[in-house]
Amino acid sequence: MASVEPLWMKTMAIGKDERAFFAQLGARVAELRKAQHITQTQLAETLGVSQQTVNAYEAGHRRIPVSSLPLLAATLAVSVEELIGVPPPTGKKRGPAPRLQQQIERIQQLPKPQQRFVMQMLETVLQQQGRG
Repeated sequence: MASVEPLWMKTMAIGKDERAFFAQLGARVAELRKAQHITQTQLAETLGVSQQTVNAYEAGHRRIPVSSLPLLAATLAVSVEELIGVPPPTGKKRGPAPRLQQQIERIQQLPKPQQRFVMQMLETVLQQQGRG
């Protein structure tokens, strides 16, 4: 006996994994919206869609357009990564060390000829390091 899918599942030309992703995303949107004391109608006005569309997003019946994610995340006071369920970084520092970052910023303030000189020195040191 063949399984009967609801009409909304047939109209969403996506696989089961994607369907599950959008259902989880919709549940997160609903949870975050409620935590911010925002109604579906208010969220709909912000996104420029109907309340029924927001309801369909939250129920996982409709895909949230990628172009809406930044505004949606900002409205719900989370990052896009948090909104889509990407776990936060594990405490590792990202980017250069603060002192190195300060030095880079200071080099950027130098006149162009001095910037080129510093870059040449760095390249020479890094090339020598690579030979060792």
